[in-house]
Amino acid sequence: MEKIVDIIESIAHEKGLDIKEVKNTVTLALIKTAKRIYGAEYEYGAEIDPATKTLKLYQKVIVVEPDDARLLEGNENFIAIKDAKEVDPDIEIGDELTYELPLDNLGRTAAATLQKELEYHIQRLLENNIFEKYQKLVGKTVFGTVVRVDNDENTYIEIEEIRAVLPRKNRIKGEKFKVGNVVKSVIRKVLIDKSQGMYVELSRTSPKFLESLLELEVPEIKDELIKIIGSARIPGERAKIALTSLHPNIDAVGATVGTKGVRINAVSRELHNENIDCIEFSNVPEIFIARALSPAIISNVKIQNGKAIVTLPSDQKSKAIGKNGINIRLTSMLTGFEIELVESGGASANANPNSDETAEQRDPNALKNLFGGL
Repeated sequence: MEKIVDIIESIAHEKGLDIKEVKNTVTLALIKTAKRIYGAEYEYGAEIDPATKTLKLYQKVIVVEPDDARLLEGNENFIAIKDAKEVDPDIEIGDELTYELPLDNLGRTAAATLQKELEYHIQRLLENNIFEKYQKLVGKTVFGTVVRVDNDENTYIEIEEIRAVLPRKNRIKGEKFKVGNVVKSVIRKVLIDKSQGMYVELSRTSPKFLESLLELEVPEIKDELIKIIGSARIPGERAKIALTSLHPNIDAVGATVGTKGVRINAVSRELHNENIDCIEFSNVPEIFIARALSPAIISNVKIQNGKAIVTLPSDQKSKAIGKNGINIRLTSMLTGFEIELVESGGASANANPNSDETAEQRDPNALKNLFGGL
């Protein structure tokens, strides 16, 4: 015990733990040991003396009135004020009186118990620190090596000090991994399971994975010059992402796509050539919906009872719907509006006014709203 501070510093350094947390763990372990050796019915305290750098154990006794019923029960956690005054003349009712318990008398059994308690509490401290670390990484991209694939095709990936799982449902269609493959994914959730301990679930199908990949690939997003407003994906097929620039000299869509599409293509390759539409966000819902339905050319958008009524030329309807309805589904997911398409008769696509201009003509504050978030 004379070298307890050195031991604490050694443990903290070796395990990468905070010295203060390790000190608290050591004192807690000593209290638990005292309860097992001396009896759980007593109250104990422990501290590290900063002067001598040694560990001290105390038994706590509460000062009460002479006629307190708990004294009559023979409860040794309490002492009458008269007896307490003999130890400390300044003590008052309700104060705690402490008696130091010599650690030399604990014996080998206590030493073995203390060692087990220390190991247990240090392990819990390590687990809590790791849990908090990965809780903060939810929604962030991580790299890891595949160490196992089970019979249900769940992929187990080793990431630094933990083993995470990529369930089959969170894989892009057609993906298969082998032991030794390096896999990039996003942390979807972190929780404590009573039977399995800490559980970290990964995903490659979450919209957050797309957003995290873009943050890695586009410096302007990482530097918060471009903000991702939202995204929607049908994994492995197509995705839409809404962007806005927080700097007047940066084009959000152009910077994200990159020269000759180099940035967006790098992200697309990681997602098994998923087509990614970059859309400039607008605070005006009509403008935003019209842009999100690209490549279709829209004549008019009207919001009624939470539904977007979209008028468009008949030759643009198939583009707005997309293959197997993918374009209109993604637009609805991204904008949050149910969308109804209405053909505009025989109107020519070239004769239709620009949807942005139409919205601005209907709403004189549209331009102000459009740039209100910059």
